Amino acid sequence: MWKSFCRWLLYKQMGWTANITEAHPNKFIICLAPHTSNWDFLIGQLYSGAEGMKSNFLMKKEWFFWPLGSLFRSLGGIPVWRSKHTSMTDNLAETARQARQFMLCITPEGTRSPNPEWKKGFYYIAQKAEIPILLYGVDYEKRLINCTKTIIPNGDIDAQMKEIKTYFKDFKGKKPENFTTGDI
Repeated sequence: MWKSFCRWLLYKQMGWTANITEAHPNKFIICLAPHTSNWDFLIGQLYSGAEGMKSNFLMKKEWFFWPLGSLFRSLGGIPVWRSKHTSMTDNLAETARQARQFMLCITPEGTRSPNPEWKKGFYYIAQKAEIPILLYGVDYEKRLINCTKTIIPNGDIDAQMKEIKTYFKDFKGKKPENFTTGDI
């Protein structure tokens, strides 16, 4: 029922399409960009529901107040304390290694504002857990959700971050002025 509703709303009513060519193994990281609006969360949740996917996601701890905290946790939300220097990447990598299935969606910009210095935590989690990174682009101009590239972390983070940013450079976010890949 939920899947049918999400498919109807996202694809029929809102006019979105999906172009997904990459295989989805039991364990992977979704690197999702651009992230320029809170609407990205809604589109992501509708897409997950429409495709029968259950993914965890990282979100700043400030969103986990009552009653939203319970809702976000039930949807797979993991609060992030930006002020604390914790070993979140190590913990998530270990969770991924131990789990039979693991899917975590991360927006590398780390904010809805323009940020040329993308966060690299998603890369380190994937590298430590030895799992792939699927690149998911959301293009509001074309109403397209696109995943046509997988990155296998090889330790050359500078080259692979350049490859990742290049993949996303032409996607148009809800607020295109809030998206930048910086110098590629």
